[in-house]
Amino acid sequence: MVNDKPNNKVLMVAFHFPPQAGSSGIQRTLRFAQYLPASHWRPLVLSAHPRAYAGLSSDQMADADALHVTRAFALDSARHLSLRGRYLGWTALPDRWVSWCLGAVPAGLRLIRRERPQVIWSTYPIASAHLIGAVLQRLSGLPWVADLRDPMIDDSHPHGRLPRLAAAWVERLAVRRAARVVCTTPGAVRSYRQRYPELPPERFCLIENGYDEHDFSIAESAPPAAARATDGPFVLLHSGIVYPSERDPRPLLAALAMLKRDGKADGRSLRLVLRAPVHVELLQALVREHAVDDMVEIAPALPYRAALAEMLAADGLLILQAANCNAQVPAKLYEYLRAARPLLALTDAAGDTAATLRAAGIDTIAPLDDAAAIAAALLRFLGLARAGQAPLAPEAVRRAQARSSRAAQLALLFDQVAAEARAPLPAPTAAAE
Repeated sequence: MVNDKPNNKVLMVAFHFPPQAGSSGIQRTLRFAQYLPASHWRPLVLSAHPRAYAGLSSDQMADADALHVTRAFALDSARHLSLRGRYLGWTALPDRWVSWCLGAVPAGLRLIRRERPQVIWSTYPIASAHLIGAVLQRLSGLPWVADLRDPMIDDSHPHGRLPRLAAAWVERLAVRRAARVVCTTPGAVRSYRQRYPELPPERFCLIENGYDEHDFSIAESAPPAAARATDGPFVLLHSGIVYPSERDPRPLLAALAMLKRDGKADGRSLRLVLRAPVHVELLQALVREHAVDDMVEIAPALPYRAALAEMLAADGLLILQAANCNAQVPAKLYEYLRAARPLLALTDAAGDTAATLRAAGIDTIAPLDDAAAIAAALLRFLGLARAGQAPLAPEAVRRAQARSSRAAQLALLFDQVAAEARAPLPAPTAAAE
């Protein structure tokens, strides 16, 4: 039985939260906050004023409005502190939303005094959230859980000397002062344990991303869109941002051009839909360069549940993840698994994305950086999908990825750090006296 009024409280510091539009990162905090009360933890969400968001959407505000949410002063340096499109670099360290600290720290202290939470939790990929978590931890003495998700620094991110120094400083602050550091992939946990061997390995924990069953139930019950012609092209959907480096689309577009040139595919047999890819002008130029305009559709963003409905209706789903992100797994992957549609992954076989898929029984995987291998994999994938033989994740595997299960894991972690904080210090030994 769920306790309607959980006794335990957690202060959750998160930039990505409704009404922000266009970030899958919203789902992690929003669903944790919704499901934590089932494990006797009441969330107190501390987020940013909506003016700091580049885009707004109301499609998930009903979920957010049911929660205890405080929105603190915040600006985007690139939009609010710029002159003729330029702004001072120090106003964007460690990120463009560092001004959020000015509003969030006093707002967080007021919440702590009034609500008396037992734990502070902050979440990346906005590094300022961890600055806020660190300051609140120092001022309150409460245990802090830093949700780093992915490595804050890798070979290609962040760009520039000062941003890298700032990110490294925030990362060190988090891993050394937080009671627990949470990552979303085994590779990220291994990476942090190797980089900080002086710290106890149990400080670094794994809580993966997932999908929300309630959202999928609504998407499945929605009236279907207009039916496609049965003799139309196979629709392969990539839903979400196509990063120029981390999800480089050029080898894929080159593979489409190869198949078209060899008469093995064209716009009548295959259509790649890039939904809400963000880098639209770059993609349009690449599509024209490879002369695959008839095979590629660059589509605008959809409301979240409409995007899930599109996944459910697609003939196939596409994951892109480069080798420089081997310690990361796109959050979208878990929604793809739940959608139970044929799935093609273009990623490094040695990375966590490929490992997650293989563990789910899916072997339709090819390297992202090899156009010839992609062309061959596409033909194999299309053949399997059209024959109804493409591998799908078993139902038990899909259920294990639910956000409600992830929230229960997080609640157990809060139980542990809260109990450790309450435990009396060991008595001094005779030698210490």
